[in-house]
Amino acid sequence: MLEDFKQWRDARRIDALGVTPRDWQLALGDWAVYLRYPPAEQERLQQLALHLLLHKRLQGIGELQLTDSMRLRIAGMAAVPVLNLGLEWYDRWKTILVYDGPFVAEHEWHDEFGVVHAERRALSGETMQSGPVVLSWQDVEHAGGATGVNVVLHELAHTLDMRWDGANGAPPLHADMHPVQWKHEFTRAWDYLQNRYQRGERLPVDDYALQDPAEFFAVLSEVFFEQPRRLFESLPGVYRQLQAFYRQNPLGVV
Repeated sequence: MLEDFKQWRDARRIDALGVTPRDWQLALGDWAVYLRYPPAEQERLQQLALHLLLHKRLQGIGELQLTDSMRLRIAGMAAVPVLNLGLEWYDRWKTILVYDGPFVAEHEWHDEFGVVHAERRALSGETMQSGPVVLSWQDVEHAGGATGVNVVLHELAHTLDMRWDGANGAPPLHADMHPVQWKHEFTRAWDYLQNRYQRGERLPVDDYALQDPAEFFAVLSEVFFEQPRRLFESLPGVYRQLQAFYRQNPLGVV
């Protein structure tokens, strides 16, 4: 009964938002990933995105004021990875912080001698273990396109990876998936791309993927949704593993 009440309450709150088809067109109409879905799937994606807006906090940082269209764009992109998984896969975090442009992150790390080093880097996105998710609106606005880069998909992939044993490129797999096969395909892809990179050859994905296994999973997740044919043709084993994990086949709806 309590669950029925929550669903009824959410439905009323969503109706009160008054989001129209034109609003969705303004927010996502230029995004090829959204346009790839048939109308029924677009509607399901919209509903999931609206539920995300009800249960997560989106906050502009500094002088950035998030408009309704900006919120819909971020939520719509964030809904894609969990469209067939469910919003509960995002239950480890509550907040998305949005900067106008790249933000400076400060980190400390210890070297092998125990010396503490401070590092400052300009980033387009960042994700902590239990949140928040941090995004640059400038990068959200220009996500997609021929590059296959999408900071929202990238950072939300990190949150899925972090659900089990930290960010290590090994998210919790479904019962019908095989961890040994996952490790085999991702390791083989890693070795293949590393060898090409060391030979100075052009890679089919952003070489940022080779930073570590966590970035490898996040970058390949971006390409899986943004440029699925490129991923399938270059790394078919990884494509099939991501297809099984996300329970989506982007090539099947092109």
